[in-house]
Amino acid sequence: MKANINIYIKYYLSILLFFSIIYLYEKHNVGNDSTISEWLINYSGGFTRRGIIGQISIYFAKYFNLNLRDSILIFQILILMIYFISLYYFLRDIKINKIIILAIFTPIFILYPVAEIEVLARKEIFIFCFYLFYLFLNKNIYRFYYKLLLLPLAVLIWEPVIFFLMFFLVLDIIEIKSKKLDFDLMKILSSYIPTIILVFYIALNPLDSNGHAVMAKNLMMNFNETCYMACRLLKSKSSIYAQFAGNFNSYSFVVFFRYSLIILFGFGPLFLLLLNSSLKDKQTIFFKKFDSMIIPVFIIFSPVIVLFAMGYDWGRWVNITYVFSIMFFLYLYKNDKIILNTKFLDNKILKKLNNKKIFILFFIIYCFGWNPKTVITGDVGSKPGYQIPRKAAKVIYYNYLRNKDFFE
Repeated sequence: MKANINIYIKYYLSILLFFSIIYLYEKHNVGNDSTISEWLINYSGGFTRRGIIGQISIYFAKYFNLNLRDSILIFQILILMIYFISLYYFLRDIKINKIIILAIFTPIFILYPVAEIEVLARKEIFIFCFYLFYLFLNKNIYRFYYKLLLLPLAVLIWEPVIFFLMFFLVLDIIEIKSKKLDFDLMKILSSYIPTIILVFYIALNPLDSNGHAVMAKNLMMNFNETCYMACRLLKSKSSIYAQFAGNFNSYSFVVFFRYSLIILFGFGPLFLLLLNSSLKDKQTIFFKKFDSMIIPVFIIFSPVIVLFAMGYDWGRWVNITYVFSIMFFLYLYKNDKIILNTKFLDNKILKKLNNKKIFILFFIIYCFGWNPKTVITGDVGSKPGYQIPRKAAKVIYYNYLRNKDFFE
């Protein structure tokens, strides 16, 4: 397994990318597709949150005389390819054990948006790419200008990135090598100022009803598109209070219990790794009082609780939080900034995974036997390892192989 991890990851990502493109092509003309609704948001009615990608898609469609949905499809496939290629280069050559394998192949990570296709190519994928590119940078000066110039762009694409800024900030603090701690901290914090200002501006200046009507009219007149779902929510959930109030009726014991289990099992391998990891430089501020990485990481993603309170798509929030958490951990692990105590693998229960047949069976059930659904009220999905290729095969068969023109 250690010798072939690059091959396994390459095949895994290639297969998921293949299925993703099939699904995107199949659903990009569906009138109520939730992904497309978010990409329809634009600046024709005035400045609004998440409008920049939709505006670029409109310019692209007009310039090349394309249908708007075809223009969006091109950008969706392009960003998906960039994400999967970046993931491969990030994950390759990693030192693995069985728990790291489970942490990479957990169904709340790469598999999730392919299993829940209404999540596929939502705008957080841009944020994943932003973070991956940030991790690829090897000099603090490059990271400083990256945050100064490109993090505001990330906010224009998907403003909830603000809840994940701690993953950037704590990494910056870990990377401080000079003795001028106060100066370096001030310099680091200053690089986030444009992003924070822009987030507050967006939050305090929602698109008004007149601007929304202009945007909706522009979509209908120029592209015969209605402003539905995410696009329509710009009007119905324009205030901060409305963001929170929309979830009140969905809360229940069942919901909290279900998502507690989803987080426990989905994050389980990563939690084990964090529990048995410690930062090499114990003098680093923020980590001094902790013997393992797990409490600091809990603190880092604690702002996401606000996102859960504001948004309906709890399955997405679990996925996004996990993507940032695993990339944060693996970056530190790959760059030899943490110590992973592998003695925990000698635990009686974990030791059973040394049996190849038991591990393969557990791997299939755990990684391909379940997945969280998208919305807060959704139950847990089953058998994505079977359902994903099955759905793709049905799309190919019914849309192409049964079409006589396909063979002509």
